[in-house]
Parts: sequence; C-alpha cells; structure tokens
Amino acid sequence: MRTMRAAYATRFDADNPLAALAVGERPEPTHPEDGWMTVRVRASSLNHHDLWSLRGVGLGADRLPMILGCDAVGTDPDGNEVVVYPLVADPGDPRGTSILSEHFQGTLAELVAVPRANLLPLPDGLSATDAACLPTAWLTAWRMLTTKGRAEDAESVLVQGAGGGVATAAVALAVALGKRVYATSRDPGKRERITELGATALEPGARLPERVDVVIETVGAATFDHSLKSAAPMARIVVSGATAGHEPKVNLRRVFAMQLEILGTSMGTPGELTALLAFCAERGVRPVIDSVVPFGRVEEAFARLHSGEVFGKIVIDHTA
Repeated sequence: MRTMRAAYATRFDADNPLAALAVGERPEPTHPEDGWMTVRVRASSLNHHDLWSLRGVGLGADRLPMILGCDAVGTDPDGNEVVVYPLVADPGDPRGTSILSEHFQGTLAELVAVPRANLLPLPDGLSATDAACLPTAWLTAWRMLTTKGRAEDAESVLVQGAGGGVATAAVALAVALGKRVYATSRDPGKRERITELGATALEPGARLPERVDVVIETVGAATFDHSLKSAAPMARIVVSGATAGHEPKVNLRRVFAMQLEILGTSMGTPGELTALLAFCAERGVRPVIDSVVPFGRVEEAFARLHSGEVFGKIVIDHTA
C-alpha cells in the first residue's frame, strides 16, 4: 500500500484539541466511485472547522482516523492547476452534502481525492497560496455579502468580530465592493489591522455613526443584540457562525418593527466560488494571510490557530 504524509485526527479531545492531532503516514486516497480524481496538493489553509473536528464536533469516531483540511489548490492528473471545491454530495448526511474531512478524507495531505466536478481552474494572476484561502472562509463571506446579504443594494456593512477567517474576509470583500464598512474587535491590534483594510474599526457594542444595511454575524450571543440595534430598516443580518454562543436573546419587536431579515447560511456553491475567484483575480483582491507555514511545521500552524491570535488565514505550503 502506497502512503503519503498527512495531518489527521486519531481521537477527540474537547478540552485540548491539539492533543488529538497526528502527523504521519496515511494511505494514498482511493476513489469511492467513478468520476473522482486525485489532486496533488500545493497549498491548503486551516479553518476553525479543523479544531472542531479534533474536538469531535461533526466527526464521528467511526470515521477515524480522518485527514483534516477543507481547502486546497493543486494539480490534477493532467497537470492543470485547480482549486478544490470542498463540498461533496453525501446522501448519508441530512444536509445532502458534507465538507471534506467530515465523511471524505481532507486536504492536509500530499494528495486528495474529489469528484471531477469539484475542480475549478486556478485563474491567471492568483497564486496557489492566495487561492487556498478562498474555498471555505472566503466563499462563506462572499455568499453572506452577495447572495444572502444582497450587498449590491446596500451602502453600509457591519462585520462583527473581525480577525477570524470569515469575518476578515467579509471586511476585505465589502471594502472591495465599495461599501462603507464597520467592524468590531476586542483586540486593539486587530482593530488597527481592520483600519488598514479600509474599514472603520470599533470596540464590540460601540455605537455606529449610522445604521447599516447588512450585518455579517459569526459571533452569536455576545454580539447579536448589537447587530439588531445597528441594523437599518429592512436590513439583512446574515449568520454563519456562533463562536460566542448559539442562543442569543432576540428582541422580536425590533425584528418586525424594523422589518429585519435574519438569514442563515453556510459555505456556497461552485458557481459562487467561480465568481469569487474571478472577482479576486480581476479586482486585485488578495486574501488576508496571517502566516504561511511549510507542511513540516503544520503542528505549529494548528497551535497558532488555537491561540486565537490569528488575523486572517493560515496557509500550509505543501511544496516547502
């Protein structure tokens, strides 16, 4: 059996997910059915989903060991440079799909197998390092702003909890879309970085100069009341996460009196990823990258993600 080097979960540890991470040899991927292809990975990126997997959230013990990672850029068997779309049709999942590293082995390896339809061309002018940031966090932010938030009809956007992958992506994309952008963070250093991206940085709960048309909400209970109070009439509050509590109190009087829309979303479609890749390539928009780490130091990359000090994406270079 041929093997490859990979980062994978061997067990779960809710309190110390880093203890459940293993780096070593795993079998090269096989194809569960016709129409799948094997991609040689050039670059990948980490997501908080990887830490949740190590905690045992969304990943059953019956699927261990599981190679982690959702995002990848690499080369297909014909030598084409491709971006991997990470959602795979999965009849066994109640959502109808699952993301790589849930039911199918992930991208933190030398090779990854995916359906042929999941491979999108890497646009000219976009590096593998940059494109590896886009398929999960940036795609989620793009869908939140465009498809769900209808940002084309908006003038102003509030992003709660900027610093993490999705929120920071939302700031950068909203600025590139020409919106007035406000973003909150508890960290003074991150607020300074937010300002450098072209947004107005605020402390959590601070009063905004105006009510906004779109709110990007990934924090949850800790910020949701502020999101409601900051929303203009007929605004869209788009939710894709709840890192600080999933059961906020909601003032329904404000919801119906202001005719607010509260919209849930997760990830995006292949067409939306294609549009995002084109937008970044054509507009010169580049992902906010916290650090680029060679695969040989992938454990250090996980430790940095777990520290909470990250601003933007951590990229894994599989060629270094």
